[in-house]
Amino acid sequence: MSMDGRTCVITGSARGIGRGIAEYLGREGANVVVNYRSSEGSAHEAVDAIESAGGQAVPAQADVTDRDEVEHMREVCHEAFGPADVLVNNAGITADQQFTEMTREEWDRVMDVNLGGTFNCTQAFYDDIWEAEEGRLINISSVVGKQGNFGQANYAAAKSGMFGFTRTIALELAQGGSTANCVAPGFTMTDMLESVPDTVLERIISGIPLERLGEVEDVAAVVRFLASEESSYVTGEVIDVNGGMDL
Repeated sequence: MSMDGRTCVITGSARGIGRGIAEYLGREGANVVVNYRSSEGSAHEAVDAIESAGGQAVPAQADVTDRDEVEHMREVCHEAFGPADVLVNNAGITADQQFTEMTREEWDRVMDVNLGGTFNCTQAFYDDIWEAEEGRLINISSVVGKQGNFGQANYAAAKSGMFGFTRTIALELAQGGSTANCVAPGFTMTDMLESVPDTVLERIISGIPLERLGEVEDVAAVVRFLASEESSYVTGEVIDVNGGMDL
């Protein structure tokens, strides 16, 4: 599943799952645009890691909720590598609060980044994906979008919304021969879980049939398949990477 020469834009890729995806695709030969909002140092570290592995990468600052900044990211991509073949909408935030205490601001902010950012970036790169020989749109959702989670009504609603968005865009992109798919990770070892108490992690793991947390590489490997030419007959799918949590 060669990624040689394919240009991939990964939003929110300075840290966490996004960074893991960026570095994985870079090692596989892709040209990678590492997007960040404020973590400039981490973004440059990701670029350095990709280049040290023999790949090519550029950092691109853009708040995905700001359409002008997203358009600038597209310009950075085009100047460095040409049109994008693959867009991975990974950027997202949480603002957890029990629903009765949740403010409209917390609701809107999560929606604006997770869904609004997906809208902005997809629209900005839509022509690239449509015109690419093997164009790929990959949206990163969450198991929470399927199951819900206490204190995450905003996040669950946003991540669930990505399912319908993906399936609709898949129908529209199919006319041009490109695909759109969604990956829904479960609980994955990133810095977001580092502050979770061990007792809570043990409870989480007890509910996972494979009895472990996911690794970033577990998600990145699925994204790599969807980003490759070999996935050309897979579109409109939501692929779970959660250790069997839905069984």
